[in-house]
Amino acid sequence: MGTICVKNIGKAYRVYPGHWSRLVEWVVPALGSRHQLTWVLKDISFTVQSGEAVGIIGINGAGKSTLLKIITGTTLATRGSVALRGRVAALLELGMGFHPDFTGRQNVFMAAQLLGLQSDVICTLMPEIEAFAEIGAYIDQPVRVYSSGMQMRLAFSVATAVRPDILIVDEALSVGDSYFQHKSFDRIRQFRKQGTTLLLVSHDKGAIQSICDRAILLNGGRLAMEGAPEAVMDYYNALLAERGDYRVQQQKQEDGKTKTVSGTGEARLLEIALLDEQGQRLEAVAVGQSITLRIRFQAEVALPEVVLGYQIKDRLGQAIFGTNTAYLGEPLHDLEAGETVEYRFSFPAALGEGTYAVSVALHTSETHVLRNYEWQDMAVVFTVINQSQSRFVGSTWLPPLMECSR
Repeated sequence: MGTICVKNIGKAYRVYPGHWSRLVEWVVPALGSRHQLTWVLKDISFTVQSGEAVGIIGINGAGKSTLLKIITGTTLATRGSVALRGRVAALLELGMGFHPDFTGRQNVFMAAQLLGLQSDVICTLMPEIEAFAEIGAYIDQPVRVYSSGMQMRLAFSVATAVRPDILIVDEALSVGDSYFQHKSFDRIRQFRKQGTTLLLVSHDKGAIQSICDRAILLNGGRLAMEGAPEAVMDYYNALLAERGDYRVQQQKQEDGKTKTVSGTGEARLLEIALLDEQGQRLEAVAVGQSITLRIRFQAEVALPEVVLGYQIKDRLGQAIFGTNTAYLGEPLHDLEAGETVEYRFSFPAALGEGTYAVSVALHTSETHVLRNYEWQDMAVVFTVINQSQSRFVGSTWLPPLMECSR
């Protein structure tokens, strides 16, 4: 079984003011160093236990890919240590290790040998690798004629031809088509059930929350947060709009989940409630029941524009539905300081059985990134029960009209 232990990892690159400075430092070391250290990773420590799946997230430049290269040994750390136990398969960069002038089949043999597989084993696995990659006759064409998606298909097929103890995947899967992404994640889920330890870097919120047990947020080369995927993704979402006058707060709820509140405070949410047709508050909702989401807010200062949005998430934190007043073509303009506004959104609860949460946001434009006044995750939590509809599975209720001919 595979485990990963990262202790106090730091990575710095030397930056010289010019080429001559580099030469002087090499030729005449007695004159002292002529460089400055630029740290891209500082004091990163975490452990991934056997069979656990951990996602790593962060904005571009946060150090995610550098960290994975250090873990897999393709880059050396400036300080700290990494301990791996088990056979490792890594998919870090598109076509990494492929020679452009060799055919796909030849590259399969070279890549598989680097993974420690013997030639007879590779020959046995080749039909399965070809079948999973689904690149047809291109398997015997030079890799230089492959599209980026074809390279990714073949690289993933080789890396996962034999179930590894540890699977490390960077953003490479994002270049593939939707069909192959689904196919790849199905294989990853199968490996997880069989005990493979997974380390996944992705900007795909759904992938992190559906596959991973835990998430790690890197920000500015440091470990900013570690915890449940939903809480970490909410915090990451809040940081995307961070400015000088911005606040991000996290509150532990009674059920153990973490509620994230962020924004500038220029507008403030006063009330968020889920109501039935008689205006009574709801905590339990029947499948298909007509419900109303009531939201009241106040402008703390004069604001040229306010967009209100809400999003319904399932128990894994994945978005089921979301909209806002900009999408609906009715943003508010020229609010005065102290002005209070109330919105009511009415809709049928076309949801499957389970627990759901509503996130609410006040911002400008169509997203919160430019200016986020206030964003509340898990503002309302409710349970959907099936009292009168026919049985079904899934998170969405889509009752069909059925016709049958014989």
